Amino acid sequence: MVMAIIISALAMTAIVAIRYVLTSGLFAWATERVLPGHHAGLGPQIRKEIRWSLLSAAIYGVPAGIAAWGWQERGWTLIYTEWQQFPLWYLPLSLLIYLFAHDTWFYWTHRWMHRPRIFRAAHAVHHASRPPTAWAAMSFHPLEALTGAFVIPLLVFVIPVHIAVLGLVLAVMTVMGVTNHMGWEMFPRKLVHSTLGNWLISASHHQRHHEQYTCNYGLYFRFWDKVCGTDRGLSQEFSAPER
Repeated sequence: MVMAIIISALAMTAIVAIRYVLTSGLFAWATERVLPGHHAGLGPQIRKEIRWSLLSAAIYGVPAGIAAWGWQERGWTLIYTEWQQFPLWYLPLSLLIYLFAHDTWFYWTHRWMHRPRIFRAAHAVHHASRPPTAWAAMSFHPLEALTGAFVIPLLVFVIPVHIAVLGLVLAVMTVMGVTNHMGWEMFPRKLVHSTLGNWLISASHHQRHHEQYTCNYGLYFRFWDKVCGTDRGLSQEFSAPER
């Protein structure tokens, strides 16, 4: 049993690491294509971001591996594969539940990470990326990586989710984590400044967090920032493209 769990954890670590390299690499390439030289001179910083991120991938891989083993070998999780097991309307609902639960956990742990002592001990690693790049999405101190690594693996034990929806949750988490750190806004102005955009986080919103530190703590949604009075709007350093 122990060996099976170890193998599962190693496999999930490899998956997380490859997903990070491919996604961050793709958007780093897009950054160079859209804004040539935007990250010129940041080679040493980017190499640090990659090292921290690969360490984070190993930390994320352990609980993910345990959850995968619990699903495949023991049937302990609430992951399901048959579409008819739950009503079809539950598919989008479960997606929103997972994203909102993750966003809630992230918001409050992120605020906690900005308390002076814990910031110096751990979260400063992430904010050492000045400016953040597409490679910084998982650039975390191990303590910070631990706070985020258990969320989705724990949710699959308590909230039913179709395997395809779970994959979509992980895709959204990966893509938004990367695009929010690119240092430029890839989404069109009409979306960013729309009613929907006013509740979603994009690079323009998260960039202000990296500028001011004491605001814009959310991951996917601006809900908790608005409720708690920590929403400071969009960065003035760059704006969404006109298209």
